[in-house]
Amino acid sequence: MERENQSSVSEFLLLGLPIRPEQRSMFFALFLGMYLTTVLGNLLIILLIRLDSRLHTPMYFFLSHLAITDVSFSSVTVPKMLMDIQTNHKSIPYAGCISQMYFYILFASVDSFLLAAMAYDRYVAICHPLHYTTIMRAELCVLLVAGSWFFSCAHALLHTVFLAQLSFCADNTITHFFCALTALLKLACSDTSLNELIIFSEGGMLFILSLCSILGSYILIGTTVLKVPSTKRFFKTLSTCGSHLFVVSLYYGTLAGVYFFSSSVNSNDKDIIASVMYTIITPMLNPFIYSLRNRDMKQALRILANRASFFK
Repeated sequence: MERENQSSVSEFLLLGLPIRPEQRSMFFALFLGMYLTTVLGNLLIILLIRLDSRLHTPMYFFLSHLAITDVSFSSVTVPKMLMDIQTNHKSIPYAGCISQMYFYILFASVDSFLLAAMAYDRYVAICHPLHYTTIMRAELCVLLVAGSWFFSCAHALLHTVFLAQLSFCADNTITHFFCALTALLKLACSDTSLNELIIFSEGGMLFILSLCSILGSYILIGTTVLKVPSTKRFFKTLSTCGSHLFVVSLYYGTLAGVYFFSSSVNSNDKDIIASVMYTIITPMLNPFIYSLRNRDMKQALRILANRASFFK
């Protein structure tokens, strides 16, 4: 009887960002500009790394994959959000919602693994410079990237399969601007205890492992640098690690806030703000933090600009 009283949901309604009607144009222009900056900035990084043979190193190999992931990560949610702001068409089909959630989890997980791989690369470069080329072989780099995609696909598929087993009733309103896993679980009619257990166990394990590998790498870097009484080397390493750790803190801090500490009923607006931080702002900042402040990237950009001006 309980199953019969449930109505199948063919689509969901995304409430979107908590903005007033008169602010729609302003926020649309703002987020469109940020999205275009994210796409163009990361595509420029990919182009520079591919064209300049001096950038064919492990660090830039990971960076190019991070750029691809950041573009994909933002593209999963931002175009739909912009369309909702502009047209006020906020419905999304059931299959589209589940697919959006899958790819969102996939690219978020790949981002986490790549950040860990980049931290390990920096650890080897600073702590074992003489053995860097031996340790960071091309085979290891490919294996780390392939492993990131494999485990991320498995992680996203696990949550998607278990979510697809749930039943959804008449309430199909998602208080978010995309199909977030936690928001969908709140709408489910059936028992979600198993889904929540998987989030806190399997999801928490991947979260902690990737974060601990990053922090462990930088703790070892800091220990190595402090052993050498060189102020120049200390500040150079601190500058590099500080930028990376800033993005890591921003990314993992907001993820933790949404998925592990957002149990309050009145936390919807906080969840949305946190989601904007790691789906829009962090991917937009990555090209500037990891690349455009880098001397090699600036030189590659100048060479590309000179080539472009030569062919005019």
